[in-house]
Amino acid sequence: LLLTKIPFFREIIVSSFSCEHCNWTNTEIQSAGRIQDQGVRYTLTVRGQEDMNREVVKTDSATTRIPELDFEIPAFSQKGALTTVEGLITRAISGLEQDQPTRRASEETLAERIDEFIVNLKALKQVASPFTLIIDDPSGNSFVENPFAPQRDDALVITHYNRTSKQEEMLGLQAEVPEEKPEEDDLRNEVLQFSTNCPECSAPAQTNMKLVQIPHFKEVIIMATNCENCGHRTNEVKSGGAVEPLGTRITLHVTDPSDMTRDLLKSETCSVEIPELEFELGMAVLGGKFTTLEGLLKDIRELVTKNPFTLGDSSSPGQAQKLQEFSEKLDQITQGHMKAHFIMDDPAGNSYLQNVYAPEDDPEMKVEHYKRTFDQNEDLGLNDMKTEGYETGLAPQR
Repeated sequence: LLLTKIPFFREIIVSSFSCEHCNWTNTEIQSAGRIQDQGVRYTLTVRGQEDMNREVVKTDSATTRIPELDFEIPAFSQKGALTTVEGLITRAISGLEQDQPTRRASEETLAERIDEFIVNLKALKQVASPFTLIIDDPSGNSFVENPFAPQRDDALVITHYNRTSKQEEMLGLQAEVPEEKPEEDDLRNEVLQFSTNCPECSAPAQTNMKLVQIPHFKEVIIMATNCENCGHRTNEVKSGGAVEPLGTRITLHVTDPSDMTRDLLKSETCSVEIPELEFELGMAVLGGKFTTLEGLLKDIRELVTKNPFTLGDSSSPGQAQKLQEFSEKLDQITQGHMKAHFIMDDPAGNSYLQNVYAPEDDPEMKVEHYKRTFDQNEDLGLNDMKTEGYETGLAPQR
């Protein structure tokens, strides 16, 4: 074993073996350094005998090619060697000749073709015409001598390159996997759950929450609770966006029973009005809901008719009669026997009523956007809200 340094290259370990009985000899080299950061490719144009005498360090991982003969020695098919260009070709000829007797006995046609190829390889040693020798080593530890060093060698091209993942794996290196950016949870495709208590019996229950995109509108958050103990069910809708710059007033002229199937989103800040019934539902009553027009009218009817202050001894005379008339008119609107106007007024602009003609205008529906009054901004808490320059605004107070 000999540790030596090749000029203008690096340190290598040369191992030489010889047998006194059969005279077999063998010489191998191993790199004494680490695998380099980049692979290297040497492309040598052999024009004369002096090029055949160039020293070559070929490691186990290097691939040797001679394009003119379409000849290649794959990586890890030979041990590393410290030799010359002529030695590389001689070693290749020896390797091909080694099994020729066996091939001639079993595959005569293949043996003849290899014999022809060996003749071509031997002709290269005479350098009758220029040829190209390529040594490609992903480990970066192979070497072809430059006899003109430190000057440039016009016959030798050295290329350094970044290894591929396959080459990293071949060398036994752990390929550097690029850090994947944590993907944001896609809440649109996921139903979230959290524990809560039933508002009726206070038993533990699960509330499901999902982000939903309403066509031609915006994203909303639907929360639904189902109590397995008492069977109580409730759902609530929260706006998934910010308060709009303008308020929204939606007026629908109910003329047909099919209007009852329109999807409807009523936010907590939305008030409802039905002029024909002289009825108005204030902000925050019934909470946020995502339902149909028929579903909201049923909730309104249940809210009004089952109000404990309008029933029993506490009710005023004639109250029951008025409620009966209100319920009958509401049923007539639901069944399409009575035309009415249904008005949704949301200062926050987060309510929605389905346009069945979308994206065209609905002839029975009118959508108005208006500037909020000071009182409406006060109800929404916007007058005291400062979203820009608030840090400088707080500085004097501190």
